[in-house]
This record gives sequence, C-alpha cells and structure tokens, in this order.
Amino acid sequence: MNVMTKSTGIGASTRRKEDLRLVTGRGCFSDDFRAPGQVHVVFLRSPHAHARLVSIDVSEALALPGVHAVLTGADLLADCVLPLPHHVWALHPADIAIENPDGTPTFTTPHHAVAIDKARHVGEIVAMAVADTVAIAKDAIELVRIDYEVLPSVTNTWDTAEPDAPKVWDDAASNVCLHAEVGDRAATDAAFASAAHVVRLNTWVQRVTGVPMEPRAALAEFDPATGRVTLSAGSGGAVRLKYDLAHMLGMKPEDVRVIMKDIGGNFGTRGMIYPEFALAAWASRRLKMPVKWTCERSESFLSDYQARDLAVKAELALDRDGNFLATRGVNIGNAGAHTSNFSPLQKGVEIMSSIYRMPTAWFRVKPVVSNTAPTRPYRSAGRPEVMFIMERLIDIAAMECGFNRVDLRRRNLLTKPELPYHNPFGMIYDNGDYHAVMEKVLESADWAGFPARREEARARGRLRGIGMANYVDTATGVPRERAEMTVRSDGQVDVVVGTISQGQGHEASFAQLVTEWLGVPVEKVNILTGDTDVVKFGGGTHSGRSMRLGSIVIWNASNEIIAKGRRIAGQMLGVDPAQISFVGSHFCAPGGTSADLFDVARAAVERNDLPEELRAPLLAISDETVNEAAFPYGSHACEVEIDPALGTVEIVRYTTVDDVGCAVNPMIVHGQTHGGIAQGTGQALMEQIVYDRASGQLLTGSFMDYTMPRADCFPFLTRNLRKSPAPPTRSAFGLLARVARHRPWASR
Repeated sequence: MNVMTKSTGIGASTRRKEDLRLVTGRGCFSDDFRAPGQVHVVFLRSPHAHARLVSIDVSEALALPGVHAVLTGADLLADCVLPLPHHVWALHPADIAIENPDGTPTFTTPHHAVAIDKARHVGEIVAMAVADTVAIAKDAIELVRIDYEVLPSVTNTWDTAEPDAPKVWDDAASNVCLHAEVGDRAATDAAFASAAHVVRLNTWVQRVTGVPMEPRAALAEFDPATGRVTLSAGSGGAVRLKYDLAHMLGMKPEDVRVIMKDIGGNFGTRGMIYPEFALAAWASRRLKMPVKWTCERSESFLSDYQARDLAVKAELALDRDGNFLATRGVNIGNAGAHTSNFSPLQKGVEIMSSIYRMPTAWFRVKPVVSNTAPTRPYRSAGRPEVMFIMERLIDIAAMECGFNRVDLRRRNLLTKPELPYHNPFGMIYDNGDYHAVMEKVLESADWAGFPARREEARARGRLRGIGMANYVDTATGVPRERAEMTVRSDGQVDVVVGTISQGQGHEASFAQLVTEWLGVPVEKVNILTGDTDVVKFGGGTHSGRSMRLGSIVIWNASNEIIAKGRRIAGQMLGVDPAQISFVGSHFCAPGGTSADLFDVARAAVERNDLPEELRAPLLAISDETVNEAAFPYGSHACEVEIDPALGTVEIVRYTTVDDVGCAVNPMIVHGQTHGGIAQGTGQALMEQIVYDRASGQLLTGSFMDYTMPRADCFPFLTRNLRKSPAPPTRSAFGLLARVARHRPWASR
C-alpha cells in the first residue's frame, strides 16, 4: 500500500479545497437554483397555537392576477399526497430499544404537509399560494379567509405531560406518546436504599433552533415528457430525501431526482424532509411548471425543526467514600406538535451514566407532544443534555456531601482495564483512556493555578469561577454507506459517496484519504455527492457517521483499485502481478520498471489484450454495513468572570481535550470543535426558543429576541487532540479493524 508524506495525506491540516469557491461567491446554495419560467410559492401559516379549521375560502386569492393556484389541505388529500414519513427511532442496531413495558405501540402522529383538520402550532402551514412573483403570492395569501375555532394550547414540557393538559391530538389518550423504562429498577432501588448519600437534580434543558447560515429553499421541476420530478434543496442527505419525496407523492423512486450542492449549515435540524419541499414538488407536478420557494428568516424561526427541550428529574446514589452506586430518574422529551423523531431521548438515556462506573441504573422515558414546532436531532442528539445532567449531579454531590469534585470524578471514571465496558443501559464502550484525557485537560487548563487567578479577579472587582466536565458521544446513524471510485485516464479520481457536506470540509478530508492510499494529489480527487442520478445509495450526514463510514468504503474501493491495477500493470510490464508493489502512485516491478496509476487506467480502456473483466474504466465499488457504534469522548474546562454590578458573564479561558480517533485533517477537527463550543455556549448562556405559556405564541421569532453567540464572546481556545488505539477485535471504525493491524493511524 502506498505511503504518502503527511504534507497532504491523513493527519495533515490541508487547506479546504472548497473554501476558495465559497468565499469568492462561486458556491451554489439552494436559493441559487433557477429554472426558466419558474413561479413562486408562499405559505400561509397559522397565527394560532391550536385551532380548528372551520372553513377556508380561497376565491378572492384565486382571482388575483398572476396567481396560478391557492391550495389547502383538502387539495392535498384529493391528490393523495401522503404525510411526511417520519422515522421516529434511531436506525442503528447498536442503539437500545425504547418501548412500552406492556407492549402497546408508541403513539405517533400523522404529519400532513398542510394542516387538514387543525393547526397545532403557530407557524403550521394552512394554505399556499403559487404566483408569478413572491409579492403577488404574498398578496394572495392575505386574501385567504379562514374561520378558526381557537382551542386551549400547551407548550411547557412539564405541563404537557400532566393528565389534565389540553390534548394536542384528539384521538390520543394523553399527550404522552410512550412511557418506557430502561435499566434495572429493582437493583437500582436497592442501591438507593443502601446509599450513604443521595443527591437530586430537577432541571429543564431549554429548546433551541439551529438557525443555520443559509435558510432553507427549494426549486421543484416536473417534466411532463418523462413524468420525473427534480427537487433542488439542501438537506442531510440526497438519497433519503429522494425516497421520502417519492413516498409522499406516490411516485416510483426512479422518477424522483434530488440535487443538493453547497449547504450552509444543518446541525441536524434539516436532516430530513420538510413539508415545504414536498409541497413545492406537488405544486410543480400539479401545475406543470417550475416552483420556487425561499424561506425568510422570520419564517424559519416559526417552521424550522427545533431541538433539545428535555425535562429531567434525576438522582445519584453514592456510598460513604463517594463511589457511585446507582442513578435513576425520568426524562421527558418535548416532540412538538408532530412526532418527527424520538431518537434524542433514545440516544440520550442509553449513555445517561456517561463514562463513569455505574453498577446499576433505571430511568423512565416519556416523549410528549405539545403545541410547538416539531423537534428532531440537533448537534449530537440527546447526548449533550444527559452529559450535563450527570456532570451537574457530580458537582452537586461534591458540594452537598463534602467531596472534592475532581477527586470524585477520578474515583468513578472508568479505567482502561475495565474496557470494553457494558454500561447499565446496554451500551458497550469499546476503548479509551478517560483518566489520561481528564488529567490532560486539568494540566492544560492550569487547574492548579486557578486560586491565584481568582484572587487576582477579586482585586479587580470580578467573580471568577471554573468548571470541568467529561463526556462521551455515540457515533452511529444509518449503518450502511457506499462509495464508487473511478480512476480516469486524464489524471483525475472521481469518488461518488452518499454522505453530504454541510460545511464540514468533505472535499478536502475525503480527498486526503485517496491521497494517502493511492498517492494521488488532493487537487486531482473529485468528491461527488448530492445528486441521486449519480449517488445510488448513501446514509447522509448525521450522528458522526460521514468520515467513520466514508473512510471504510473509500479504503475498500482503494484496495480494489490497487488489486485490479496490479493485474493490468502485470500485463503492461510483463511480470507476475504478485511481484508488483504499489508505491507513490506507481505499480513497481522487480528491476525498476513501473507504471503510473493513470497509465494503468488508460490501459484498462485502450488495450484489447487484457482479460475481459479488466477491459473497462478502472472502477471499484464498496457498499458496507457497519453495525457497531463508536464512542468519541473528551474533557472540557471553562473559566468565567462575572461582573457583580452588571451580572454579565465573560468566558476568559476554555480548554479541551478530545479523543475522536484518527484526525484526518486536524485543522477541520479543531474548526468543528470551535463550532461545538459556540453552540454549547449559546445554549448555556444565550439561546432559547420561548413560547408564551398562555397563548402558545412564539416570543423569539427574530434575531431581536433570539440571541446568538458571536466571535467576540470567546477567548482564544486551547484545543488538544488525543488518539486511543482501538483493539483489533472491536475497532470504532468498524470494518477498519482490519486496517488497524497494518496502519498505525487507523484507530478510534
């Protein structure tokens, strides 16, 4: 196998290939798509959190010049457009199952793209107008007359779980969709009964929204000649959007094409189909003309999928020495008006004990519906919330029971000999060095020097505090991925892969894999994604799966290219292929003769003396399913100063040590760490979606009310990366376990 220098291969902080295009305005985002003769759609959204649609009159709107259609839920049903196909649970076999103890099914709601009987949250679509211009369409929706019967609403997570709460769905027994139990109740109760110390935490992790840089947009084009629909829109993955759209429209998947190019952020909140995408495609097919929609920022606050919103009551039991005995509690997750996804609850509770030694645990899990926008996975769905719960319980135990908070963590943190470790919920942590990472963050943050810094701050009239936290994450997601690699005779390598970049730098880091394994310069590698006429299958980008699974299929395809290339080179050089080595993008024979990879690719299509199976473009396909989870982990430390006169908080030091496995491009990894810290800080100090408790109105519908962190909110960040080699029997890279035996970089 070829070994490249670290200047451009794996482990190099190679500059991102895509940046020049993006910063010079040559990107192609969803709103950049245009079609001749396109018309525009504008959506009428409910002003009420909960209201029955008594009647809808669109006659005045239809009479407006330039209006092509005004459509309602009745039209949607008449055309047999199906509800959005939400997949409410995580699809990876490593994730634990969540179900009712009595075996009754989980209550899930239909989610029609346009409200049929009732509007169930402020901003839900109740009608749509298609017109020659956006302005005319806006005028049209102002002329739609709707008679609403306003109903009681519920938005608060604790309130919605109460038996007497207003029901969001009339056919449900309550707003609680599921009441599951995970863990061992009897053993946990016994541990609490024998505990010397018990600490408690009742809290709520507030609701946020993703506010990606690029608001959503879509262009739908129906071709009457072929009966195909093409949708150009950014999402978490092109293939899933294609199949979901085909399902809703009652079309064959091959009659639907999805195209997505540059995507200005996602974080999970647009990882699946949206009502607007399906409605644009439906309108295009109905009217036989291209239909364009672009979301306005105020509209996105109302209609983007939101996130977090977890209410928790938790307890931690300890013995006299501070050893953890058990944890228990209840997690209530607010799904919003439609049950789009429960996996944040699922993925959170399964690692509720974090990376600490926890003999037993028992938690109740309750997803609920409410009169709010639907929620779905967002920036490590469900896991940051439960990490906060565990770390906060530890700090409370230290304060209330007289323990040192760092020593308490040291005492209970899992050690290397204990791995692989089965946590009390059934997850298996494969490998790591949790103590080394925590000690490194304490050293790097100069934890020991904090008292002196606190005294210096006091002299300036400031209050200074320090905190630290350990975390573990689960990288799972859709377990199947596919890559198709073609070495072209013109000196280029095309790699078709089913993941999609939303700013993570795939064009650079995926190319680095090819550089490492085939010796091809990064600039000669083309990563092709986001067009379902090219991408046959792919799980998309979510749950930390892109590089983990993408590296496996690209590695496999690279090996197949080399194996085929050896046979062709053997014919070219007149030697046994077994004698040929692959070094520096060359197939080398004994005696010093060699053939370049691209010469071999040219021979594959030009020579007629090759075996039949080799007389074709030099192509390899890898389609793999990886049913193991990976568990990246780390430790963070933060120092803040508070101005007691103003109550303002300033972050003055922030230090991280993260073990994410092999950092293909450390610069990109550090950039993603920056983003994660910014989003976590936003959640902790600034961001919150607020609904009025009485009326259900959204009170944070613009950047005037929803505060976002900015660069000047942070000091320079101290970042450290660590890599724990994976055991060969259980690599977090799944199928790359076999690579780890030969390549020292192939670790976590």
